[in-house]
Amino acid sequence: MTGSGKNILIQLQNKWKLRLWFEIFLYSFGGTILIYRLDFSPWLTILLFLTIAGALIILKKPWRLTLEKIASHIDRKLDAVEYSSGLLLLPKEQMSYLAMLQEQKVIKALNKNGDAIVPKKGLKSAMLFAGICLLLGFLFSYFNLSDSFTSKATEAGKKDIISFQPADSLALKSSLPKLLGQKVTISYPAYAGIKPLLTTKMNVQALEGSKLSWEINFDNHVDSVFIERNLERFPMQYKEDSYSKTMVLNASGFYNFRFVDRDGGSYVSDLYALEAIKDQMPTLEIQGLDQFSSFESEENKQLQFKTLIKDDYGIENAQIIATVSKGSGESVKFREEKLPFANSIKAGSKQLELSKKIDLDKLKMEPGDELYFYIEATDTKRPKPNTTRSETFFAVIKDTTSNQFAVEGTLGADLMPDYFRSQRQLIIDTEKLIAQKSKLTKQAFNSTSNELGFDQKALRLKYGEFMGDEADSGIQVTQEVDTEEQKDDNPLAEYTHDHDGSNEPNLVDHDHQEADDDKKTEDPLHDYLHDHDDPEESTLFTQSLKSKLRQAMAEMWDAELYLRLYTPKKSLPYQYRALKLIQEIKNSARIYVHRIGFDPPPIKEEVRLTGDIVEVGNYQKIEEIGVSKPYPNIRSAIQRLQQILVDEISISELDKTLLKKQVANWPKRRFQNPVST
Repeated sequence: MTGSGKNILIQLQNKWKLRLWFEIFLYSFGGTILIYRLDFSPWLTILLFLTIAGALIILKKPWRLTLEKIASHIDRKLDAVEYSSGLLLLPKEQMSYLAMLQEQKVIKALNKNGDAIVPKKGLKSAMLFAGICLLLGFLFSYFNLSDSFTSKATEAGKKDIISFQPADSLALKSSLPKLLGQKVTISYPAYAGIKPLLTTKMNVQALEGSKLSWEINFDNHVDSVFIERNLERFPMQYKEDSYSKTMVLNASGFYNFRFVDRDGGSYVSDLYALEAIKDQMPTLEIQGLDQFSSFESEENKQLQFKTLIKDDYGIENAQIIATVSKGSGESVKFREEKLPFANSIKAGSKQLELSKKIDLDKLKMEPGDELYFYIEATDTKRPKPNTTRSETFFAVIKDTTSNQFAVEGTLGADLMPDYFRSQRQLIIDTEKLIAQKSKLTKQAFNSTSNELGFDQKALRLKYGEFMGDEADSGIQVTQEVDTEEQKDDNPLAEYTHDHDGSNEPNLVDHDHQEADDDKKTEDPLHDYLHDHDDPEESTLFTQSLKSKLRQAMAEMWDAELYLRLYTPKKSLPYQYRALKLIQEIKNSARIYVHRIGFDPPPIKEEVRLTGDIVEVGNYQKIEEIGVSKPYPNIRSAIQRLQQILVDEISISELDKTLLKKQVANWPKRRFQNPVST
């Protein structure tokens, strides 16, 4: 390797590029030789060679091997050049004497070790790959392994060709026409956006509603050709030396071809499958939204969420169906609205990500109003699109002015007493007493606080009575006239529960009571019965509601205590907590039911009472009824005939009797073109 420094780099560049091109050729040549030995297809071999070569050229990029890259590679490979190979690219005029001396040193190192610079590993790998491919090709050819691959491909192709077999004995006397061509064209529905597919495979798998067009032709003209499907025959039309038939794929099943030649011989093909793929319904996924949402009247009342919609062939529309309910009981009113998404919907998209922010204030909702909504999506299917509905979501604005309790839907009646609505009034009266403290005397203030404590106790005892406690454990809420004697005898008689005094007529003998207790303990079914006398069991609530009511009653105890101690300000927090628990129970026990009913279409005033019924259609009902197989005896006779013809056995007397008996029942006019038997 001689010459100036730059010429040395150019020689190395050409040598390196030559090795890269040779490496690409070896990889491409080895792969194509192996495929050629397996398939014997020249066109496929040429195509594979060009494909492999093009891929390797793009991967190796020989044209990007510049002198600068070679100089950088020399600096990494040779320590003798002392990272000075870049001096070979500089002109003499720009170099100092010291640089020229260093350049001569680099040239000497390259002349001595130049052959070791160009990498040889890639070329060795390519040569090894090509050698292995050549060896495998030779083995395939020597042991005739390539013939097995070719024969399998040929057999697979033959399986797709329609083969006809004689259907009766008369067809044996005639020659079988040869099938020259076969094809089926699958035209998908327009909404699917799929181009028509042309195939020679008779097993068809297509979208439901697609049009299937068969076309077959023979070397000789035949009398008639049919497509048989589900015990029905559909004649194929003869046009331009071929027979064709178009049908709409509405259901899966099997079919076969049958033709009758000029001599009356009937031939039938194998069964082929028809698979109708149903258009799937759109799928909905709602993100960032809870099933139930509640808002205070003073907070920001907005619902924000995202909806991911997918469909296999395209989405046509998506919308939010919202219903606002106002009022309660018989005076409830409903208003239904269709809310659009914030994003624009592009019809035909297979995937959409839509967002929406629902402002309850813009829907003119007030405290106590409820909103329930769902998302509805339709696809582009025709004539009737598929529709998907999401689950229903709820939103309510809390109403703190009315605290009507609602029981579960399994109860037949609302047994809640009116006392459940008085906790709010107690809070209002307590706050009013605190505000008027400076204007009232101490005696009047204490008396009013004590009366509020009495009302709080009455409310608590009523809760306990409804929870299953003893009915007469509480005091009478209605005012009674207190006499002086009662005050003198027992000043706390009004606020206590006297079992011995008020229940004297119901006292029983202790001996009898002990005997009854023994019987109760001996009862084997005692542990499995629901004892209504037990206050812990006699309740109309589930365990979760019951525990919350117990907690509310505990808060009322503390509220009553501070009212009795003439400190109503300390009683307020307990009263508020009791009210909050009551409201939580009310919201948790409510049942939301979507309004179901008939929505009549809007009346056109211009055609009202005119008597015009032109657009009124009749009721139509389409029903598919299964058909039993007709002529079972004739079918058994045909099977016996086929067995005789295939096995070439003689006809016995029993067979003759069977055939005579069944030929008498053969249908005279089964098809348009009867087949000789």
